[in-house]
Amino acid sequence: MKTDDLIDLLAHDAPPVPRSAVPRRLGAGVALGLAGAAALMAAVFGLRPELARMAAEPMFWGKLAYAAAVAAVGVALLWRLGRPGARVGSVPWALVLPVGLMALAALATLWQALPGERMALVLGSTWRTCPFNIALLSLPALGAALWALRGAAPTRLAAAGAAAGLLAGALGALAYALHCPELQAPFLLVWYLMGMAVPTVLGGWLGPRLLRW
Repeated sequence: MKTDDLIDLLAHDAPPVPRSAVPRRLGAGVALGLAGAAALMAAVFGLRPELARMAAEPMFWGKLAYAAAVAAVGVALLWRLGRPGARVGSVPWALVLPVGLMALAALATLWQALPGERMALVLGSTWRTCPFNIALLSLPALGAALWALRGAAPTRLAAAGAAAGLLAGALGALAYALHCPELQAPFLLVWYLMGMAVPTVLGGWLGPRLLRW
């Protein structure tokens, strides 16, 4: 039997896949990932007792916006890489905006601080645990993002896995922000970015192993 005949036979009477199937699955993956990260944060860490006071600080919202903007880039990458042969184009460069803005805020904060205070602004009081906490909270979102990709048709498996990890890391950071006491831009630039990088690397490693089709 010729290859074309085999393809025709396999495709005979196969119902068309709805155009909205993949967007719905990716949307469900994002929603499940955020819900999982938030539930794990509440179970393991809990909301910050002084959260209402922190919410009055502009940098608290800056912290949330930082993570949310990275998550938006992750969603865009997931959408592109979930389709066979799709190009990511300039989407990765969109990361420059949130990271660049946080870097500018960090430099301004360090410039205004006394030399003896600068290291404390970078390290905060939780630098030893912050990246690992974000990585921990990203695990439900990473699982949900990889599940969503399994229902799509990625061909660049490592890149798709890394995009899933980036999204998961950002959702983990978004959930962790409701517990984290740190509000200084130098801390957020370094340690939140590191926390989001861990699941990105993990996703890149898992992609070729879990996304084959």
